[in-house]
Amino acid sequence: MTSVTEVRRPAGPEPGKRPPRRVVDHGAWFLVLPALIPILVLSVGPLLYGILLAFTDAQSGRTEPTQWIGGLNFRDLLHDTLFWESFRIGLVWAVGVTVPQFLLALGLALLLNQKLRLRWLARALAIVPWAMPEVVVGIMWRLVYNPDAGILNETLRDLGLGSGRDWLSGLATALPAVILVGVWAGMPQTTVALLAGLQNTPRELHEAAAVDGAGAWRRFRTVTWPALRPIALAITALNLIWNFNSFALVYVLTSGGPGGRTRLPMLFAYEEAFRYGQFGYAAAMGCVMVAVISIALAVFLAGRLRGGDDA
Repeated sequence: MTSVTEVRRPAGPEPGKRPPRRVVDHGAWFLVLPALIPILVLSVGPLLYGILLAFTDAQSGRTEPTQWIGGLNFRDLLHDTLFWESFRIGLVWAVGVTVPQFLLALGLALLLNQKLRLRWLARALAIVPWAMPEVVVGIMWRLVYNPDAGILNETLRDLGLGSGRDWLSGLATALPAVILVGVWAGMPQTTVALLAGLQNTPRELHEAAAVDGAGAWRRFRTVTWPALRPIALAITALNLIWNFNSFALVYVLTSGGPGGRTRLPMLFAYEEAFRYGQFGYAAAMGCVMVAVISIALAVFLAGRLRGGDDA
């Protein structure tokens, strides 16, 4: 008795035949171009031009042609103590704004997630600072901090806590005062992101934890925070980048003063370019800031991917 063994061939083209060609839909590129062209023209193009400019001695008002000088701007920048001091101030500003911003936004999001009367009105009022341009916010807070007729000093006088002070001109108070404004102005966007995460957390998990006897803190630690953690990490990383790159708000409030106590790196680069005309040197500063932000973002993304793999 003979047995016939059936040999199954792997799926694929038969021997001697070419595999079918993948059909590329070239029409899809025309759908992407309206969004791709502005990015290339307004973002990628200026970035590449700024990197190129950093290796030249470009200055305003000079009649001689711009020369290629290699890494001389970066060498000078390495020994520029004023720039590194502004870099330190920028880090203090970014962390000093981002951390309180997140903690206050988390508390506000937890509050707005409760079943309150007129909750819709509270949510609308919570995002009002987000709808205001940074220049308007800066002008408004300059009036609040006004040493003669500002509401802050008037309140302190009425409470008998002193005659007030010039908050934005004091060497010890300028940076904390500006940080307070940054926290107030940036808190709504963090609140909205965290509130969206809270609303996507299944209520059944909270109810099951409550049935098991878990208190409010334990429910937050075991149910709420694990659901919010990806959103919290993402919004914190974005806030650090946005705050480190801040310009308009601090420029309107203090213009980098007094004595450079609030001179952020972006303000320093702006002054070098448009006040002193050192375009090449300012472009080198911009390259350093882009490199630092890129490294920080790469570390964050690597940590997120590693965390996702571990999960």
